Amino acid sequence: MTTEITRPTTDDAPPALPPTDIHDRGSADARAATKESLEDYTLRFAPRSYRKWGPGVVATSALGGIAYLADFSIGANIGITHGTINALLGIAVAAVVIFVTGIPLAYYAARYNIDLDLITRGSGFGYYGSVITNVIFATFTFIFFALEGSIMAQGLQLGLGIPVWIGYAVSTILVIPLVIYGMRALSKLQVWTTPLWLILMVIPFAYLVIANPSSVGEFFDFKGQGDGSLSLSSVMLAAGVCLSLIAQIAEQIDYLRFMPPKTEANRRRWWGAVILAGPGWVIFGALKQAIGLFLAVYLIASLDPEAAATANEPVHQFLGIYEQMMPGWLAMTLAVILVVISQIKINVTNAYSGSLAWTNSYTRITKTYPGRMIFVLVNLAIALILMESNMFDFLNTILGFYANLGMAWIVTVATDIAINKYLLKLSPKQPEFRRGMLYAWNPVGVVSLALSGGISIAMFFGAFGPGVQPFSPMFAVLIAFVATPVMAIITKGRYYLRRTDDGIDLPMLDDDGNPSDERLMDLATGIEFERPDMIASAVPGPDGETQYISSLSLATDKTGEHVLPAQR
Repeated sequence: MTTEITRPTTDDAPPALPPTDIHDRGSADARAATKESLEDYTLRFAPRSYRKWGPGVVATSALGGIAYLADFSIGANIGITHGTINALLGIAVAAVVIFVTGIPLAYYAARYNIDLDLITRGSGFGYYGSVITNVIFATFTFIFFALEGSIMAQGLQLGLGIPVWIGYAVSTILVIPLVIYGMRALSKLQVWTTPLWLILMVIPFAYLVIANPSSVGEFFDFKGQGDGSLSLSSVMLAAGVCLSLIAQIAEQIDYLRFMPPKTEANRRRWWGAVILAGPGWVIFGALKQAIGLFLAVYLIASLDPEAAATANEPVHQFLGIYEQMMPGWLAMTLAVILVVISQIKINVTNAYSGSLAWTNSYTRITKTYPGRMIFVLVNLAIALILMESNMFDFLNTILGFYANLGMAWIVTVATDIAINKYLLKLSPKQPEFRRGMLYAWNPVGVVSLALSGGISIAMFFGAFGPGVQPFSPMFAVLIAFVATPVMAIITKGRYYLRRTDDGIDLPMLDDDGNPSDERLMDLATGIEFERPDMIASAVPGPDGETQYISSLSLATDKTGEHVLPAQR
């Protein structure tokens, strides 16, 4: 199965023409954004002409992005704190919530070929309202970049004697060349490195279970820092840390938006890939968390106290097991290779997705396209500062706090799709993301996010007393789930669409319900774009004819002269 992503044939580089009189002030930014978006589609949906590889390759590429080792640390940390039983139940609770909320998001991304920001715009937040959630997502990417970078630095220090602070810089700089080339390079990297990563990760666990069967009993008997008894508050605290990973669905969607059209012929493979690589990522994540705890418990029970103190660090976890299987030099080599491969696989995705989020927000606010690489560097700089601040020592607190914001955002959007669109029918079922078609702000999502995130964060910091403090992520879920449909009912759904007609007579979808691949000429760049990306311009042509402009060009239109007037 090939992993080559074919470049578009008609959506290629802009013709060498000077900016037209029609759109002089914004055409330079529009053309710059167009050129870079051909590879990454930073600001728009992914056209059919670009999506040339099958569901299996998309799923493999998407799942390659969850090769991070943070799960091992998370599982070990919550298990050491709360004991095995509470940790496993917390992992299970979080996995169920993440899986259920991920289904509608993954479906919309794969079906309509748009990322989570574009989905969020039309699912309760509005054209500018989703900038808030973009910042939340960008925060996720640099927190987890920093976490994975810290793990890599630990590996480089242990294996090569490189000081940790230098390791932080190395782990940051290493991903820059890979991220420059966007999705084409990322898809190849993920597919080629996944088999080796799986072998290096699975063998130690299998060896322990087979060679030391008593380790299984020790694992389930492990009590952690407390008495190990079943405790609802401990389960919820453990779940809260795991729920911080809920925003990972946005990174999965950055791959899923490149799914091929769904047809009767590929229906089963298409759905299998969407479920496996979309919400299904959490199944693999939960397994890694449980394995991380398993390895940590074994090291704590088998090694001296000083060595056991690093049992929550993945490089020490795998090195400790490798050393029982092979010579020390080989064990060290394989442990470092595993850490480096894992860090690269996830952090190219973190850097890539973070740059998309920052670029998208900045361009919408300023109507200026600065280039995605600028925000790659911004995201990496923030992550490096977190690493040098030794964030690894405050992992549970950072992730527990972030979980509340992540849950508020994801649950609000998922509820809008599942309840407001399909049940109440107050939200338009077909996603809308184009400027002029949406209101700038939609109180449905914005208010729901504010209530859910604000109240749950206050709970997290003890504002409502210690009794409910552990349950803050669950309250984030509940409040978002209730507030989203309530706000849609109160507003009667009037703030979703500013217009219902985009001024184009061609149908938006083909006979199979997929985004149409009909093409129209963009007046600002002179390039043909596919129908879902286009909207009629408010500026008629020289002879009074209707002209068309892409959502990409509208994003950089500083004058607003091409934005159609409101219909409602």
